[in-house]
Amino acid sequence: MGEREGNRRYDYETKLAAVRDHVEHGLTKAEVMEKYRIAGPAPLERWCREYRSGGPDALRPKPKGRPRGAKSKPRPAPTREQLLEEENAYLKARVAYLEKVDALLAWRSATGTER
Repeated sequence: MGEREGNRRYDYETKLAAVRDHVEHGLTKAEVMEKYRIAGPAPLERWCREYRSGGPDALRPKPKGRPRGAKSKPRPAPTREQLLEEENAYLKARVAYLEKVDALLAWRSATGTER
């Protein structure tokens, strides 16, 4: 069986040489395809389009996969003031909760309702 020609990958130098031969030196697509063993006209046309719009750097390989995200920096240790503010907020919430419980118990005893 012959070598499969589809889904070939071409390195940057091959792409650039093929495009320059076609665009700048005037070789036909068929001549360029034969010279560089390009499987079909579609890749050559795409390379020429990219070369005309972005120059030689447009033919460089693109990174694969999902881009890396910014790494999160570790949180700095909280200051003493921040720790005291957090404790103060917790104690205020606890006092408010206990006051509501006391009010509920007082209301139940005053009205004489029980569960």
